[in-house]
Formats: sequence, structure tokens, C-alpha cells
Amino acid sequence: MTEIPIHDYYPHASQLVYGCMGLGGGWNDTPAQEKDVKQAQKIIETCLENKINTFDLADIYTFGKAEEVFGKVLKSTPSLRKNMVLQTKVGIKLSPTHEVKQYDLSPEWITSALNSSLQRLNSENVDILFLHRPDPLMDLDDSAVALEKLHKQGKFSHLAVSNMHAGQIAWLQSAISFPIIANQLQMSLQHADFVEESITTNMKEGCNSGFPRGTMEFCEQQNIQLQAWSPLAKGIFTGNPSDKPTLTELATTKLLAQLGNRYSSNPNAILLAWLLKHPVNIQPVIGTTNVKRIVECEQASKVNLSREDWYLLLETARGQEVP
Repeated sequence: MTEIPIHDYYPHASQLVYGCMGLGGGWNDTPAQEKDVKQAQKIIETCLENKINTFDLADIYTFGKAEEVFGKVLKSTPSLRKNMVLQTKVGIKLSPTHEVKQYDLSPEWITSALNSSLQRLNSENVDILFLHRPDPLMDLDDSAVALEKLHKQGKFSHLAVSNMHAGQIAWLQSAISFPIIANQLQMSLQHADFVEESITTNMKEGCNSGFPRGTMEFCEQQNIQLQAWSPLAKGIFTGNPSDKPTLTELATTKLLAQLGNRYSSNPNAILLAWLLKHPVNIQPVIGTTNVKRIVECEQASKVNLSREDWYLLLETARGQEVP
């Protein structure tokens, strides 16, 4: 097993994370059905059978139904919980449930949202609590007090963040006595700004990178686990192309198929292996509800891309060679 930063806290954590955004039915007010619970059960069991034991949720996923069906599975089969690393996120309020979509990391909302998540999950605690997005109106000291209280109550074991840059993490850490152990950001071959901000340093092109400069290096220095959301780019290269695929997308799709054959693997695994090759030891968060694809994704750990193939994928996906 590859050693990754999260192993300092959870030595048994899988490098692949299963993201539960698609569980619970639709993003609507239709209640979760028994078929949704059965789907969640099948997916959880498939993940565990394929050595994927880290599960990522959020209070907003399918308006709470993802946590609800996950919790029903845990209630029916309590023994599953001991094999898991369970993480959830709070901090986003969606419309029309709320008057306006907003980010809320106030003490009141953090506390209320986490308690509601635990109730839906049928669990006394989660292993990792993520703050979903930065809230410009957060009062650092007040929110830190609430987090300290919830931590002492045992409602979460470790704290993490999502979509935050190095400065925000350091600022938050300055007010909290326990370490921030992970940061979840969008990273994939298709959304490769985390590479672009590095290779276009001192170039005008670097100003166009959406990835926060220095965040990769900061997280590695602080031993903060980097997790990648949407690592398969919604299947754009592996079976779910855009309506009008570009020549670059078509070329990348073709190359992934060729490399899948070369490495006796499959395109989904190659995409993930591209992320796993990075020395910060990223945890990709996969979100497919197709059990066949889950099994395909697990094969990524068996693929060791050559340096040449890693750069060939980068060149093909960006449409030109590196500077």
C-alpha cells in the first residue's frame, strides 16, 4: 500500500475515496425510496470488496438524502462502520431550501448542520469533518470555539477543508488546537490547473490558472492530505463525452484507450493513475454509481505510468507540449 498523508491518522484508509454525491435519488424534494437504499448498499459493499473504505458525503448531497440512505445501510448492517473512514461536509446552504444560496460557517450553522448529518447517518460521530467552502462572513474566533466544542464532544475526530487555498488553511489553523488534516480540491487531467500553476511560473499564462498558487506545496509541507474531487471529469474521456467534443478531447480519449491496453488496464484506471503519479500522493474521490466502473477504478493502484506517458497525457489534454 502506498503511504499517503492520511495514514498518519487512519493507517487503513484507502487511497481511493468513494464520493456519495449520487446516492439517495435526485436533487429534489422527492423522498428517498427503498431502491435508493438498496443501491447504496450495493455500492458500499462493492467498494469495501474492492478495498475502497473511505466514504465522502456532505449534508447537501441530494438535499440530505445521500446521508440518509447511507445511514440506513449502516443501521441495517452496523458491522460495516468499523471498516470505514467516514467523512462529511458542512457549510453550504442551497436554494430553494434557503432564500439564497450561500456559504455559512457560523457557529450556529456548523453545529446544527453536523448534528443533522449525524442523525441522518445514524452515527455518533464522523471520522473527518470538512468545511465545504470558505465563508467570507465567518468570524474565525467564534467558529473556532464551536469547532473546539464539537471536537471535545466527540462528534468528529479530525477536521479538514474543501476548496481552500494555503492562506485560508493557515488562518483557520491559527485559531484551532487540533490539526487540519485534508484539503479537497478539483483536480483531474481535464482540470489540471494544479499542474499549470507550477509549469507556467513566471509566464503570462500562469495568471490564467484557477488553482491557488502554492497550495500544493503548502499542503505537502504541512502533511495535509490532498483529495481530488471530480477526478474522472464526469466521464468526459471515458464514456460520457461532451455534446460537441473538441479535437483535444477526442485525442485524449483515444490515448487513454491506447494506454489502457498498453498497461493491461482500462481508461478510468489510467486517468486515476495519472493523478496517483503525483508525488503529493493525492486521494481521488470517485463518484460513479456504476459498480462496474468502481471495480475499474480500483485497478488504478496497479498502474505505474512511466514519466513519458504521464507527460504525454498532459500534453494531449492541454493541446500542446509543456512550455
